[in-house]
Order: sequence, then structure tokens, then C-alpha cells
Amino acid sequence: MDEKDLPAPQHESPPPRYNSPSGMHSRATSGSKHSRSSHSMTQTNYSQANGSLNRHPSISTNGGSIRYVPPPAPPKRSDTYKSNATKTSGRSARPTLYPSESSSTLIGSALERKIHDEDPVTERQDTGSRLEALRDLMRQHGLDYYVIPSEDSHGSEYIAPYDKRREWISGFTGSAGQAIVSKNSAYLITDSRYWLQAHEQLDQNWVIVEAGAPGNVRDWTEWILQRANDSKIGIDARLISYEKATALNNELKPKNSKLQYPPQNLVDLVWREKPARSREPVYVQPLSYTGTSSGEKLRRLRDWIKQQRPSVPSYSKAEPKPSQMQVATLISNLSSIAWLLNLRGDDIPFNPIFHSYLFVGLENAILFIEPVKISGEVQTYLQSIGVTTRDYNDIWSFLRRKEWGEGNVIISPQTSYAICLMMTSFRYTVLPSFVEEMKAVKNETEINGLRHAYLRDGAAYVRWLAWLEQKLQQGYDITEYEAAWRLTEYRRKNKNYMGLAYENISASGPNAALPHYVPHKHTARMIDRDTPYLNDSGGQYRDGTCDTTRTVHFGRPTPEQCEAFTRVLQGHIAIDTAIFPEGTSGAKLDVLARKALWQDGLNYMHGTGHGFGSFLNVHEGPQSFSSDTVLVPGHVLTNEPGFYNAGKWGMRIESALAVCRIKTRGQFNGDIWLGFERLTCVPIQTKMVKEVMLSKEERQWLKNHNRLCLEKLEPYLRDDKRALKYLRREAERGIGIAGAGPGGLTIDWD
Repeated sequence: MDEKDLPAPQHESPPPRYNSPSGMHSRATSGSKHSRSSHSMTQTNYSQANGSLNRHPSISTNGGSIRYVPPPAPPKRSDTYKSNATKTSGRSARPTLYPSESSSTLIGSALERKIHDEDPVTERQDTGSRLEALRDLMRQHGLDYYVIPSEDSHGSEYIAPYDKRREWISGFTGSAGQAIVSKNSAYLITDSRYWLQAHEQLDQNWVIVEAGAPGNVRDWTEWILQRANDSKIGIDARLISYEKATALNNELKPKNSKLQYPPQNLVDLVWREKPARSREPVYVQPLSYTGTSSGEKLRRLRDWIKQQRPSVPSYSKAEPKPSQMQVATLISNLSSIAWLLNLRGDDIPFNPIFHSYLFVGLENAILFIEPVKISGEVQTYLQSIGVTTRDYNDIWSFLRRKEWGEGNVIISPQTSYAICLMMTSFRYTVLPSFVEEMKAVKNETEINGLRHAYLRDGAAYVRWLAWLEQKLQQGYDITEYEAAWRLTEYRRKNKNYMGLAYENISASGPNAALPHYVPHKHTARMIDRDTPYLNDSGGQYRDGTCDTTRTVHFGRPTPEQCEAFTRVLQGHIAIDTAIFPEGTSGAKLDVLARKALWQDGLNYMHGTGHGFGSFLNVHEGPQSFSSDTVLVPGHVLTNEPGFYNAGKWGMRIESALAVCRIKTRGQFNGDIWLGFERLTCVPIQTKMVKEVMLSKEERQWLKNHNRLCLEKLEPYLRDDKRALKYLRREAERGIGIAGAGPGGLTIDWD
């Protein structure tokens, strides 16, 4: 273990770079809502010292004032989570449960962040007036439908508040879904992850279309095709890709329908209080983290441009004209621009990227970005790599005037259709993004950075698991929100921490059956002892982006829960231990994660895993376990099978993997065999595992994994006796939970 990666002194770190003060952004919660118990309105302050919880008189905040609240009497039996009566199993009585409010386990500046966290209760909005204002504009443009996508002008999955048009018009806050407004109705098309959330958030003006449901449409384009007939369908050309726009136009033509592109976004015209664009500065990501200079990346990109064949008809035998040569590429994907230039920014929550376009010619490069974002230091850096800057909005005049001269500009299929309309088809060539391919293959510096980031993140995760288990065993009620908050506080103390990689998914009971559930302060459920608790979260660090999920149980799991968890674990192990020849795609391996679940007629409706960035986006491509992209050494992916028992409980196990070369015994056809290196270092709880369902190899894998976590994380946890005790126990305990013995007596491995 490198000394430089051992934990820093335990002092308060600076606030996250691109989160709200809490490290969590406000979003509407999906799933069941449970109010706090009545006694939680009187706070009892618990300060933590040396791993113990000491009761003190509390300082209560109310509307900004501070008052002294004397320590309350111990709660009555009726106020506790469950009765203290002895269970029939013969186990000892449940300890007295104490109230735990959102600030009760935090002190100092952490408590201040908690108190001032911006997490308002999201109420269902009346969207009638907004829709009527939009329909007035639709009538002026002669439109039958108007489509409001979730994405921004750059096709981003995560978007800035400035671009949340679909959220504003509908009130639906999920990250995926399209709003379509007709003359008389409004529709929200979204997938299974968000059906329940959509029903909770949308008012009576909206009809929910459950995309992917049996007998239903797959997506919004299929929905519009079923209804379009002599129709004019409006959409902002910046918010639909070349690929989707051309395919949809071709299918609309036989229906005497077409897409139309009003010069201004109609939602923007009626959104009077729209947030301003971010003005946060851009900063340089050092070579010590990137491993490759921006100059080298630009050189490789220019070499690729030169290798692309001219835009000459296949039947032509004439020499290509200068106007047919490929002379440049235009990049609009924000993470690709950040990676290529070794720059990072702060324009979108959880993603260290910045709004811009990048034109790369054979001799020059132009970054279109708001000037206020570029400091003198960054300007000097850009000049050193041959990049000039222009205003963000200058991209449109640049394209309209064809300022690059003769020749074609290469764009990716995901480029906005507005750019294509501006250049006309004779001046651009559509090819898969070479920058995306380069970015996806991490170099050794990036892989090594991810290894260290995952160790630090794993240490924080274990500190938090030990804390959470202890508090629940002591009888304290902890909400899903409080648990997520505490984990963020542990991450904040890590070296190189820059914020969260995405909103904390912290879910108990039926909320865990919603793969993208996010808890909120005023609506979070108490973590119970009868169902699995799922936490899917990760930190952004200068040396890597982390994404980890673990599911744990704080009571006695049922046989049904154990069987499902074991099947999920078997799928996780199958992917982790897979060995495959060169030329294999992630999609070909996907069945390994599902095989054990399918044996019992179980399944999950999300992907098995996705690529992720080196201090960039938590979701990156093109590789994934749903993609036909061939896996190569340097690709990184998550491995996250799960199972969700709707309305009851859910579970998922997620670890990060790096594709690497493997030496096999046979070496058939030579050194062509690949496998995975596991980056995530967090133990997997064995309580819910049914040992009899595991093979000898699976049992050994589980034991080896937990022992390896102890070996790697111990140097990071020497200052935390509670976490070390937890980690050692998980590494040494048996698999499963003992059955009832004579007289109903039960003995747990713990």
C-alpha cells in the first residue's frame, strides 16, 4: 500500500465541488412515503466520541433560532420500533429504541450542513396553465404535437437546472422520459424504473405511458408513429440526435407527417423563471491523473481524421476533390471534450464537465465556451496545446459560414440535429465517435487511479456500514436519508474527494424494490430490521469515479429473501469470474448474470452493468453488458445483477471491474483470453446467503473476496476500531444464518 494513499487526518474536508452542501441534490422521491414517529419532533442530540454514542441535552433549531431542550425520558414501549416482548424464537428482547432525527448523529460543521440542506418537500404541481401557454405557441406554429425530451443540447444523461424543461412542464423529476403535448392532452413516456414515481408526481393533466410494459410501446418514437397521420410534430432540433431525427423522419414520411423545428424552444418561451446557465470555472486535470497529455490525444484524433476515406460516391473513379476530403471533427459530447482536453468543470450536478463544443481541424482547434469560465491559467494551458477559444453561442455562426473552408466535418450519430441542419448534408460525414472509443480504454495511470479511489471509497463504505449496524443494534431508528447523509460525511473526509458521483440510492423495504429510489429528508422511511436495506452510491475523486452497491440485512432474513439474494450473488460471481476470448462483447456475457435467477423464474429489468469514467461521468460507453461493443483490456464496467420484489423489498450487488488479460492453462489460439480485475473493495454480507445453493467454487469466491477486503482495507481503518471489528468479522464469519435449535433458540454467526 502506498503511504500517500493512507487516510488523511480526520478533519473536516472542504465542501463538495458540485453538490448541494449536503452532497445530495434535491429530487422527488419515488416509492412509499413514511412519516417519522411522533416523538422525533423533540430532538435528542447524540454526539459521537471514540466510537461511542453519548446522550446529551440537545440544541434544537427552529426557524433559525436555537433553544435548549432538556434530555427526554426514555421512550415508552409504544414509541419504539417494535414491542420489547421476547420473540418466540428464544432470542433476547429487542433493545430499547431511541428516536433519531436527521441531525441527531451529526456534530460540528457536518450538523450545520445537515440543518441547511436544501431538500424541500416536492408537491404535485398544477401544470394546467403551463400547458395552455405551450399550446398557444403550438397553435401559432401549426403543430399537432410538441415533444420535450429529457436531454440537453449535448445529449447528456444528467443535465443542468437550466435544461430541465421536461421537469418544469410536467413536474416529473425522473432522469429518463419524454413529455409529448398534443392539442388536447399531455403524455409522459417513461420506462419501468419510473412508473411509480410518475404516478406520484404528475397531476391530472398528464397521461402516463409505461414504455416497455407488455403490449405497450418501447419508446416515445414508437408512440408518436402510432398516432401520427397528416401531423406536424414540433421539437427543438438541438434536443434530438441526428440518428434519431433521420430515422423518425423516414418513418413519418409515409404517414404524410414530419418533424418541424421552431427556431426557439417553446418551453423556454413560457418558462419565465428559468435558472441561469452555470458560470463555474473550468480547471485542468493534471497529467498525474490522466496519464496521457491532451496534445497526444489531439494528435491521435487528427491521425484518425486523416485515415477516413473522402466523401466520394462508391461508383466514382475520379480523384477526390478538396471539398470531399475529411478535414475536421466537431465534438458536442461534454465528457468527450473534458477527457480530450484534460479539463474538468462544474456545470452539471455529479458530473465534472462543462458546456462547450470543440472543433478539431488538422491544424487548429477551437473550444466554444462562455469566456467567464476560462481563467488566465486555463487560457495559457489551452494555448500551449494549440486550442483557441470563442464564445459558446458562436458555434452557430461558425457552422453557418463554413469558417473551416473546404472539406467535410466528421460528426457522431449522437450529434444534435440542429448542427446537421446548419451545416447541410454536403458538409458533414457521420461516423462513430473515435473520442468515445479512446476514452473508454483506460490507460495504466487511469486504472491505477481507479484502484486507489475504490480503496478509499471502500474504506468509507465500511466505516459507514459499521456505524449503521451499531446504531441499529443499539436500538436507534435511522432513516434512509440519514443513512445516506452519514455515508456522504465519511466520503467527504477521503483524499481527492470532489463530490458524489450520483444521488445516493438508500432504500429499505418496498423502496428497495425501486432501482432508482432516492430518499429525501421529509419523506424518508425508517430502515427496518425485517427486509434488506440497499445502498447504491459512489464518490467522485480526482483519480476516479466510484459506483458501489451492497445489500445488507439487520435482522433475520426470510428464506425467500435468502434464496433471491443467493441467486443474485451467483450471477454476480459468474460475471466476476468470467474468462472469454478476444472479440467477445458485453452483451454475450449478460446471460451469465441472469442464469441463476432464471433457474427460479426470477429476473431484473435493468442492464447488468455499464462503463464509467476516470473522474468523469458515472455512465459511459460504448461498452456495457447490453452493448455489442467488443471488450478490450482497459475497459471498465460495473457488475450489478439484482432482484426486486415489487412492493416488498429489493436487492442488488454491484462491483466495478476492469477488463484484463488472463493466462489460461490451455491458451488455445494463443494469448487471446480476457477476464476481469475487481476494483471494488467492500465485503458482501453472508447472512442472506444460502450455503447449500452455492457450488464449492462460489463458496470459496465469497470467502476470498471478504478476506481480500480485510487485507486491502485494514491500513485505511487503523484509526477506527469499530470498522476494523466489523471488517474482521465479515472476513471470518460463516456463510448463512443458523436455523432454530432446540426450544426455538437461534444462534447467528454475529
